[in-house]
This record gives sequence, structure tokens and C-alpha cells, in this order.
Amino acid sequence: MAVIRVELAGRGYDVHVGRGLLDEAGTLARDFIRKDRVSAVADSNSHAAHGAQLEAALGATGVSVDWFITQPGEGAKSWSVLEKLVDWLLDRGVERGDHIFALGGGVVGDLTGFAAAVLKRGCGFVQIPTTLLAQVDSSVGGKTAINTSAGKNLVGAFHQPALVLADTATLDTLPPREMGAGYAEVIKYGILGDAKFFAWCEVNGAKVTARDPAALEYAVTQSVKAKARIVAEDERETTGTRALLNLGHTFGHALEAETGFSEKLLHGEAVAMGMVLAARYSARRDYIALDDAARITAAIDRAGLRSEIASLGITCTGAELAAHMLHDKKMDAGTLPFILLRGIGEAFVDKHVSMEDVSAFLREQLQAH
Repeated sequence: MAVIRVELAGRGYDVHVGRGLLDEAGTLARDFIRKDRVSAVADSNSHAAHGAQLEAALGATGVSVDWFITQPGEGAKSWSVLEKLVDWLLDRGVERGDHIFALGGGVVGDLTGFAAAVLKRGCGFVQIPTTLLAQVDSSVGGKTAINTSAGKNLVGAFHQPALVLADTATLDTLPPREMGAGYAEVIKYGILGDAKFFAWCEVNGAKVTARDPAALEYAVTQSVKAKARIVAEDERETTGTRALLNLGHTFGHALEAETGFSEKLLHGEAVAMGMVLAARYSARRDYIALDDAARITAAIDRAGLRSEIASLGITCTGAELAAHMLHDKKMDAGTLPFILLRGIGEAFVDKHVSMEDVSAFLREQLQAH
């Protein structure tokens, strides 16, 4: 087991990574349990797969669990579900000193974290992520949000968890497609800031998605370490460092929007395709060599992830796809910063990108392959 400390100004929290952590939740989280009952949020899938295990772990320390169960999927990150959850927590007398448990993927963590951020002006929460994507990305760093009709994650708050328990054994029940989507966020850390880790992913990516225990724990641990370093330096995304974590997301969110934020394209799959597009666009602007862009594409392909827009079967134009980007929450003074590459392991923020050029690039990509 690994323990990674996320150091923040005057505070911090631990991220535990390893197999079997869920069985130890009562002991590992004991400092964050003040009563003999805790409130926990899960979707129906994570509750069915892991709810009884969490109940048993907490029950061994004399603590019982009240459950708020949502439907799986992005639909749970809505105003209506947030309202129901907050009312449910208030009905159970949750106080500012209490901690809510989030058992599930990124949707559950985002919803629970945002509810914790606004409930009585802020109470605590414990993340128990059960997807690879959540373990390496959304459970760490304190970004919480819900979706609105205007777009994804446009209403939210920075609210850090008190503890993260990333039990890699929970990934045993994850469908292969979800493992692939999570792996996109793993390899992202190599592409944006660690060429050696990217090279490790090139060799060991298949082991990670096949759930080899040692490879999986190493991948999650290294990913969390990378994110912890970035979050410690730029918690609220004010200096530009944390913005590097958005590599692939601007292109990816446009693809998600065009496919209706549906099962047609999972978030991690969109990020994977977005990283390929960011690499190719970086090559278009002569920031990186075409060989580097090809190497990134090959690594994405070897992981079983799609790299070509044509595979989505969408019929939009490049301009229409680029237009989705204008709703990006990173828009600043009418301009949209792009995370591009000067090389593998060298991401940077480019604030001088022409949207007309992006439209032309996307038109070419839609017509290619």
C-alpha cells in the first residue's frame, strides 16, 4: 500500500492506494467519524458491488450507514439530484463537523463533494473512488461540480476531501471499457509532465488495463503523486500549473458535447482522443515533431482506445465542433487557452490560438482516416 500526502496551504490530506483498503475503511477513516451513524452516497452500481463491504468495515467499529442511492451516469450531477441529496443530509442532522462518504466513480464524488461544500457552508467528506478514472483523477484535488443545460461542470466549488481510499480491488468489477477510459487519465500524466512515466505506460499499459495488481497499483500511485504535486502548487488553478491537467479536455469536451454527453463517448475516451488532437495540433503549430504526435497516437491505440474522430460517426463540421469549445469554463476575457505540447512530458498553456485555425484543423481531422 502507498500513502500519498496532498499538501495544501496550512492543511492537507492522505490518499491511500492499494488492494483491500475498503475492508479497512473503519480503521483508516476513524478520525473522520464522530457518531455511530454516517451518511454515504453511492450510485446503484457501486452500492450493489461494494456497499455491503463498506457497511461491514464500518460496522466492525460500531458504525452503521445511511445510504443515498442515485442512478448511474452523468444525469445524477444535476440541480434536482443535488437538491434531494442536500435535503436528505439535512433531514439526517448532518453537521459541519461530520463527514459524508462518497462510494463510486467521478459522478458520485463530484455530487457528494459539491453537496458537502454547500451544506451549512461546508462540511467534510471522504472519497472512496471505485473507478480507475476517479482513483487517478477526480477523487484528488477538490474540484466538485454538477452539470447544467449550458454545459458540463459549470456549477461547482473547490472543496478538498478529508481522506481518499483508492482500493484497487474495487476495479476488479469494472467493465473493460471503463478501465480503458480511466487509463486515458493515467497516460495523461506522462504526456503532460513525465516522459519516463509515458515510456513506462507504452510498455505496461496493457497490464494496467488487464488489472495486473502490481502494474495497476504503480500506475495509480504515480498518477496520484503527479496530481498531488500539481494541486499543491496551484490548488485553485490561478497560476496556470493546474491548467496542464486539462490536456485533451478542451478537444475532448467538444467531442462529448457533439455526442450528447452520452454512452457513445465516455469522458476518459474523449480525453484520450482529445490528447491525440492536442498532439497533432501541437505538431501543426511546429511545437512538437510529427513523430511525437504519432507516438502518442500509437500509445492510445495500443491501450484499446479510439484515436480518430471518424470512429465516432459524427456528421458535424469543424466549425460546429469548435463552437462547442466556446462554452468551456476556461474561457477568459473572450479567449480560450489550449493545453499543447512542446514535447512528450512538456505541456504548456497557449493563450494565442486562433479558433479559425482550430476549426480548419478539426475539419481536416473529420475528413481524414
